Amino acid sequence: MNKNKELAELLFGHITKQPEYYEEKYPKRGLPEGAAVTRIGPSPTGFVHLGNLYNAIIGERLAHQSGGTFFLRIEDTDAKREVEGAAQLVISAMDFFGIRFDEGATADSDNGEYGPYRQRLRKEIYQCYAKKLVEEGMAYPCFCTEDELAAMREEQMSKKLNFGYYGEWAKCRDLSFDEIKAKIENGEPYVLRFRSQGDEKNHVEVFDGIRGTLKVSENYQDFVLLKSDGIPTYHFAHVIDDHLMRTTHVVRGEEWLATLPIHIQLFDTLGFERPIYCHTAVLMKMDGGTKRKLSKRKDPELGLDYYRKEGYAPRAVWEYLLTVLNSNFEEWRAANPDAPIDDFKFTLEKMSNSGALFDIMKFEDVSREVLLRTPASEIYDEFAEWLREYDPEFCEIFTRDREYSEKILDVGRHAARPRKDLTSWKQARQFLSFYFPETFEIEDAYPERVSESDRKEIFRRYLDTFDMGDDSSEWFQKIRDITADLGYAVKPKDFKKNPDMYKGSVSDVSAAIRVALTGRTNSPDLWEICQIIGEDEMRARIERA
Repeated sequence: MNKNKELAELLFGHITKQPEYYEEKYPKRGLPEGAAVTRIGPSPTGFVHLGNLYNAIIGERLAHQSGGTFFLRIEDTDAKREVEGAAQLVISAMDFFGIRFDEGATADSDNGEYGPYRQRLRKEIYQCYAKKLVEEGMAYPCFCTEDELAAMREEQMSKKLNFGYYGEWAKCRDLSFDEIKAKIENGEPYVLRFRSQGDEKNHVEVFDGIRGTLKVSENYQDFVLLKSDGIPTYHFAHVIDDHLMRTTHVVRGEEWLATLPIHIQLFDTLGFERPIYCHTAVLMKMDGGTKRKLSKRKDPELGLDYYRKEGYAPRAVWEYLLTVLNSNFEEWRAANPDAPIDDFKFTLEKMSNSGALFDIMKFEDVSREVLLRTPASEIYDEFAEWLREYDPEFCEIFTRDREYSEKILDVGRHAARPRKDLTSWKQARQFLSFYFPETFEIEDAYPERVSESDRKEIFRRYLDTFDMGDDSSEWFQKIRDITADLGYAVKPKDFKKNPDMYKGSVSDVSAAIRVALTGRTNSPDLWEICQIIGEDEMRARIERA
């Protein structure tokens, strides 16, 4: 037995399976030609962020538009960062936003033939391939302590050299078999390192699905494959997993570009076919005139939980992210205003490879457009569901008369210039509160140009002349008559031209009535509001005013 095989048995004597076993167990998928196999691989840290959803949409679209497979893998190799219940949080968040997996990790187990889909359950698989690398002389144990590595980094810094474990700094690279055996028998902890054959002066070409052909420096560092507990690093785990799960496209953030040489080197050394890496642009926002990365500490909109609590419809988040992801989406939506979002052909070619700008104002505009296209019956169901969780008191009020609530949701939405009053369920709860006696309150001031005595006279005359059978033009003519009788200009432009001749204009008179009826200076059509809330409630509010 040669020394490499002897070392492999020393380190991994408990591993009896050969790589061929796993190659046969996880065969190439029987999918149509050109079908993409994609995944997301979040770490269970308890924070599910917009970047997770951003990359999930790309993976889902690539797979499902091509007749492929999209799966969820939980990358839980870093036990120190893992938060209890975090995997369930990821699954719940993705489900809420309509991300559908064909296979992968589920709340309590796995679904699919290529599992386990939690990396900590795949320890034996990684060690099988690690053993192969040791047998081939491409991996070795390293016994350097944290203190020794820190001292090495300090010396490299003082000499202005590249940091890392390589060349003369790779102290354990050439230990003899006997030295290694003695250290292990002595109980010294070790990690397993890759024995790189790379040269930093060499360059490797890598095709990126978003960025095109990249030239990257060859990896020359002896990076860690397995930690001291036998659990792999991200570098090693994802290469083994993406090969055996037959992933064709690896969608991930551009922060991983720096480690691309390591991953390519591993794929090539192991004799695996490289997947197409797709490095997405980092999500940015404008802050004081400059662009910066979205921050977990500064920007609540980075966390997916924010959209759930604020009550943004998941499809509005999808729609906005597609405007960020594909430069031609807005043009497509303008040409296909009522088409389902799945009809849009997503492509990697239309993605930006520079910072993707997240604009909360534009997102809210998109959200308003999405809700405008949503039937009142659907809005009712979704809003009621959100209220049940976040505002059960208002939920009871809102759901006691479905027909009434659907009417108020539809106010102004079918006009030639439709109103876009709804942005989120949290905003809708505040906006719609004036329709219900229990939540109605005066929020805005009455117009300054209307004196208190005039205001009372306007309200008295309004009640005297009101007729529920009037159409909107008859109703408004009566307001014009009150306006003229009390010395206000019937036409706002007349007041603007000759402000000394009038107390104000019909706008002021209408605004006084509007505040009395809705509590606000800005609301949907007043005549329609009167028709919906009914004469009794309308009269009660005016009398109180």
